[in-house]
Amino acid sequence: MSENKLEVSRVMGIFAHPDDAEFFAGGTLAKFAAAGAEVTLVLATSGDKGSPEPDMTSERLAEIREAETEAAAAVLGCERVVFLRYKDGELTPSLDLRRDLVRLIRLRKPDVVITTDPTAFWYGTGYINHPDHRAIGEVTLAAVFPTARDRLNFIEQERDEGLMAHKTARLYIAAPLERTTVVDVTEHMETKIRALEAHKSQFEATDDAKQRLRERALDREAPEDAPRYVEHFRVMKLS
Repeated sequence: MSENKLEVSRVMGIFAHPDDAEFFAGGTLAKFAAAGAEVTLVLATSGDKGSPEPDMTSERLAEIREAETEAAAAVLGCERVVFLRYKDGELTPSLDLRRDLVRLIRLRKPDVVITTDPTAFWYGTGYINHPDHRAIGEVTLAAVFPTARDRLNFIEQERDEGLMAHKTARLYIAAPLERTTVVDVTEHMETKIRALEAHKSQFEATDDAKQRLRERALDREAPEDAPRYVEHFRVMKLS
């Protein structure tokens, strides 16, 4: 897949929770995968807090959500899923988390990294952004630039693991407060919805719910008889 003459062979999506990738960038991840890119999905937590059921435990919920994520990733066409298993609801842009992400970036050498907007505390007047979404965005930005790029950062990764410094060419910040790029995901909108259907513990895939997803992604500038679905990003061009 080519984006501004960049040949994209490897993509890494870095998100806080199971189902974040699908909601924030599912169509774009599916589009990259369909074009032949190797897509790696990295989840900082296993979503071990997101259940109102009185008899649910964090341990059981994490197992359920990891299985759902594997199923959803297969629908999107992801090559692999990596669970870092930090605690849901307690994520911070720590040095330990940055080290873990830098290791994965140096290992997989993505051309494109996709994550969430660390500056978005809220959207409109009806949604407060999850603090984990902000934390994973902040630490991912730091991991991409400058940490993974400069070999003397975490030099033990080169010395002990043979992992060389890596410069990511593009950083896609999903659902940004300041948009620069629209990705047409019309051909992959139903794939995004099918991937979300795999998250049965979180998403009740009624016809109304699926239609709301389509309406949210609808490009208002497209003609009514030819609907176009899009995802929005702030794209940082780092090389």
